[in-house]
Amino acid sequence: MIRRSLNGWYLKNRGFELVAGGDETMLLFPRVYEALDPGCALLAVDTETGRIAGSCFYHPRERHVSLGMMNVDPDYFGRGAGSAILREITCIADKLALPLRLVSSAMNLDSFALYNRYGFVPTGFYQDTVVEVPDRGFPLQVPDGMTARDARAGDIEKIARLEESICGIRRQKDWRFFFENKDRIWGLSVLENDRGELRAVCASVLDPGSHMVGPAAARSEEECLALILRELNRYPGNKPVCLVPSGALKIRQHLARLGARLCETHIAQVRGEDFPVSGIVIPSFMPETA
Repeated sequence: MIRRSLNGWYLKNRGFELVAGGDETMLLFPRVYEALDPGCALLAVDTETGRIAGSCFYHPRERHVSLGMMNVDPDYFGRGAGSAILREITCIADKLALPLRLVSSAMNLDSFALYNRYGFVPTGFYQDTVVEVPDRGFPLQVPDGMTARDARAGDIEKIARLEESICGIRRQKDWRFFFENKDRIWGLSVLENDRGELRAVCASVLDPGSHMVGPAAARSEEECLALILRELNRYPGNKPVCLVPSGALKIRQHLARLGARLCETHIAQVRGEDFPVSGIVIPSFMPETA
């Protein structure tokens, strides 16, 4: 159903199928999300046929609830499946007294209109950037007095505090999940200064169902760029996607010089309290927990 939903919308609106592989490529999402948040998936089911009409994963965290991948089977487009699921998730967030956050395609006006009706407010704009990594990788751009390295177990609490101080959310178990890397698909880098203070963090994923750089949080563009390049270099010969904040001009220009191209745009939205951002934040579709 997830594959049909994605391919159905992209084929109708953009003339190509997004998911090239079979249904098995989409197993990444239920596998990862059940491991992260057991039981936090909702289905819209046709009561007459028992057929799944839509689905959505949601992610309760300490200071927010994230609305993750929302899908509706093409045969049920426009029949209220998405609205029924969203109504239930807003009730869950309201009972927890937490804001509900999401990142949705700026090109899908139907979903944007749906979220508008439920009280979501746009808070950020992102440019989906495809970067083809050469076999030799890219030259790193590490700021003076700082070190970029793989994350260690002792970094996880510091990473959680760093992200919270930058954008107000806290998701320590996500960062630990990346670090433990039981599926062998994650990368996780940190940037620290010469006093041992963490300044930036960036994860990445390589799987048939998703290949992205992010999520990331950093004090500045220069610090974020250093880790973006480090994570890109894990994947020579591949083409990861990175959601770059539209306002991050230095990052966008540097990636453009490396041959990056824009493939889509996304909008961050929140229903309820918004947390101010004091740095650079990069969301991801795997996982959609921000």
